Amino acid sequence: MTNFLAVERALRTAAPHDLLRSIRAALTEHYHAIEVDLLLADYSLTVLQPVTALPHTTDPLPVQSSPEGRAFGSQEPYEQSTAQDGAVALHLPVTVRGDRLGILTVRMPEEACTAETVGELTDLAELLGHEIVVAERDTDLYLRARRASRLTLAAEMQWQLLPARACARPEYAIGAQLEPAYDIHGDNFDWSTTADTLTLTVTNGMGEGIQASLLTNLAINALRNARRAGVDIADQAALADQAVYGQYRGNQYVSTLLLSFELSTGRGKVVDAGSPQLWRYRDRSVERIEFDAQLPLGMIEESDYVTQDFQALPGDRLIFASDGVYAASREGGEPYSERALARAIHATSLLHAAAVPRAILQELAAYRDADPDDDALVLCMDWFGRPAEA
Repeated sequence: MTNFLAVERALRTAAPHDLLRSIRAALTEHYHAIEVDLLLADYSLTVLQPVTALPHTTDPLPVQSSPEGRAFGSQEPYEQSTAQDGAVALHLPVTVRGDRLGILTVRMPEEACTAETVGELTDLAELLGHEIVVAERDTDLYLRARRASRLTLAAEMQWQLLPARACARPEYAIGAQLEPAYDIHGDNFDWSTTADTLTLTVTNGMGEGIQASLLTNLAINALRNARRAGVDIADQAALADQAVYGQYRGNQYVSTLLLSFELSTGRGKVVDAGSPQLWRYRDRSVERIEFDAQLPLGMIEESDYVTQDFQALPGDRLIFASDGVYAASREGGEPYSERALARAIHATSLLHAAAVPRAILQELAAYRDADPDDDALVLCMDWFGRPAEA
C-alpha cells in the first residue's frame, strides 16, 4: 500500500500535461515497471491512440484485434506474455464511472506481477482516468491524442457539449455514441443524476454543419439551465422551447425526447417533443415504445408540454435512436427499418451497455454500405433497479 500511495501522490501533484511522465516514473520506481504507455480511445471507438509527443501520436492500435483492445472491451486487466526480458505486458482499463477512456499498459518482470500488484495497478489506472478528466480543463494534450483525424468545427462543438460517452451506477449503466464521429452536426445526448433521480435527454438535430451545432447548443444549454433551476421535465421543455423560438422564430427547431426516472422505483416521466425513438429489450423481446407526440422545441411560440408515465423494470434495456438510424437507407432507397434495428438489438444483447451503441452503428454502416447523409445517434441504458438494502 505504501507503493500505491506514492504513485497516487505523484499523479495528484503532476502538472496536467505531465500525467504520463509522472506515472511512468513512479511505476518504474515503486513497481519495477520496465515500460509504461497510455492509449486513449479515439472519437469513433475503433482505435486506441498512444499518447506521445504532439502534434502526432504513434501508430494506433485497433480495438477489435489487439491485446489492448481486448482489455478495453472486457474492462478487465489482460496479461500478455512478451519475448523481451521474460517480462509481461499488463493492459489495464482507464475508466471513469463507466466511461471508457483507454488503456494503461505496464510492462514489468513476470515475478513482480502478483495478484496484489495487479489489483493495485488496476486501481491506479482508474485513478489516472480521473486525473485525465480533471486535467482536460487545462490542457489539450489528451483531447488531441484521441483524434485519428481532424474534427470539423461542428463536431468539436458537439463533443464538447456531451457529458461523457458512458456512465454507470448501481441502478443503471448508460452508453452512447454519435456518427460520423468526426463530422457530427446536431444530434446530441445529455444526462444528469442526483441521489434520487436520473434525467436523460436525446436530441435529433436539424440542419447541417455549424448552424446545426449552434441550434443544438442553444437547446441543450436551455434544457440544462431549466433543469438546474429545479423544474420538472415538462417545464424544462417549455423553457427550452421559448429559448429556441425566441432565437429562430420557428424557422428552426429541435426534436427532443426527455425522460426523468426515480432511481428507487424505476418510475419515469416522459416528454416526447419530436423524432428520437425508444425501443425496449425485455425478456428477449424487442418492442418500440410509442408516446404521445408533441411539438419539437421552438416550432411555435409558447408550446405547452405534458408528461406521460413510464415504468422501467430491472433487466430492461432501453435503446434510443435518432432518425439517422431508423430512417437510414441504402443507395437504392430501402430504409433500415424497425425490423433491422430489432435484429441489431438482439445481436448485441450480451454486450455491456457502453459497447452496444458502437456495435449497432457498425451494423448500420454495413447495411448502408455508403457514406451517411445524416447524423446517427444510439444511446443504450440498462436498468438494474436499486439494490435492496441489507
